[in-house]
Amino acid sequence: MLTDALEPHIVNSLKQQHAHLFAAQRRYLRYLTILAIGIALYYVYFFSYFGIPWHDMVRGTREVGRYFLRMFVWHNVSEWPFKYYFSQIAITLAIVFAGTITASFLALPLSFLAARNVMSTPLLKPVSLIIRRLLDVLRGLDMAIWGLIFVRAVGMGPLAGVLAIVMQDLGLLGKLFAEGHEAVERSPSRGLRALGASPLQTHRFGIFTQSFPTFLALSLYQIESNTRSAAVLGFVGAGGIGLVYAENMRLWNWDVVMFITLILVVIVMTMDKISAMLRAKYIHGEEIDLFEPEERKLKTPVELYRPE
Repeated sequence: MLTDALEPHIVNSLKQQHAHLFAAQRRYLRYLTILAIGIALYYVYFFSYFGIPWHDMVRGTREVGRYFLRMFVWHNVSEWPFKYYFSQIAITLAIVFAGTITASFLALPLSFLAARNVMSTPLLKPVSLIIRRLLDVLRGLDMAIWGLIFVRAVGMGPLAGVLAIVMQDLGLLGKLFAEGHEAVERSPSRGLRALGASPLQTHRFGIFTQSFPTFLALSLYQIESNTRSAAVLGFVGAGGIGLVYAENMRLWNWDVVMFITLILVVIVMTMDKISAMLRAKYIHGEEIDLFEPEERKLKTPVELYRPE
């Protein structure tokens, strides 16, 4: 520490002069110790209460390792129905794009209704509260639960998957977009109102111009996240590659499971690269030269007079 290089009497003098700082450090270490002890006691209670013996943990780990090794031993690859696999992956991507893009554009107007800096008047504050609670309800149910609901409502197929993604992302993106609107600098909005701009123009140019990077970044991230999560929708009958996962897991075809997983990993990596390029173009932008009149550019430099 820094105080190790000081003389003891100097350290004591500092402790007397700044007693509140050293007391805060002791409180922080005490709270950290209590938290570590609490976490350790929780794990002891969890394993003792639920009765998970040590030999079962060892056996389970061994079984997981055996299944993992089976994934890398591929049999009869030439007989695999690759066309069926890739068609289901294409359906999954179509579900993800349709659901996420729809949810992003539906969440954008709801986010303005949920933002407290937009709904700032006493008459509009209850509207913001109601919209926020609605977004909490939509966000509170998992995508798989929404998939089960819509499978019973509209039947099995991609439509149920699209609706499940829309409902979950509507709650999530609406909440995050609203927080992005609330975090913007308020000076541009005040300036626009002082110039006579309408409320719609104020929200468009004073708020959304600043929160657009958040809108784009979160939408792109949700496309990547839903690509990974949409595989679960097939397990509940909402279409996509999840059905292939479920079929091959029941048949113990772990090699096929690994093949599909690798394809999805490549797709996610590709989408991450594309989204990084879009973020670099539309969020970070490109440097441009400052404006300089043509007269100044063409003007010849003036030489100073030097007497001979």
